Amino acid sequence: MSDNYIRAFAAAGLIGYFLGSINFSILVVRLLKGEDIREKGSGNAGLTNTLRCYGKGCALLTLIGDLGKGVAAVLLSRLVCSLLDAGISPDNDTHYIGYIAGFFAIIGHVFPIYYGFKGGKGVLVGVSIFLVVDPAVFAILIVIFAIVLIISKYVSLSSIIASACCPLATFMSEYFIFGTSAKLSLLYAALSIPMAAMVIWMHRSNIQRLREGCENKFSFKSSK
Repeated sequence: MSDNYIRAFAAAGLIGYFLGSINFSILVVRLLKGEDIREKGSGNAGLTNTLRCYGKGCALLTLIGDLGKGVAAVLLSRLVCSLLDAGISPDNDTHYIGYIAGFFAIIGHVFPIYYGFKGGKGVLVGVSIFLVVDPAVFAILIVIFAIVLIISKYVSLSSIIASACCPLATFMSEYFIFGTSAKLSLLYAALSIPMAAMVIWMHRSNIQRLREGCENKFSFKSSK
């Protein structure tokens, strides 16, 4: 592996992690309400808990911020990769670097360096990277999430199932929609697996509550 590849991987990891560590749920609630979202509701610094505890205004700002940081992580990492000429094909493909940046953005969101390594579950930032790396996968995952949520009323179950579908959706999108080679399609699908696995792992307590039948169902109403 050339030095440029190593630099590109390192840059994508650092950019993804430090941008991912900016938690907009924590920031929005602290700035607008003077409170710590991690001490409210489920204790999770994410969109659903923000909506439940503080309503649609705070939730919308959290949504915009956390989507934006995932997109920014991918775009900045791709730019660095292009400048380093660190492609993996004769066409200097830098598509793969988005998955690396995305994975580390999830790590940053889950274990943010700015907030004592206590963050959210990574769903929103995870799906946000597909706005850039593969919009078709983004659309597929949103549809899967919405269908499961409508049927079950469980955000956690919707997130888990959508995440589990991500690698297959990535391969199908790349190979059948965008005409990417089988080799690269499999590579991108493989790179999406750690992101999906991280999100599912962060929902292990939700999985236990689902098994016990005591998981909270989704509502647009805040708890206040």
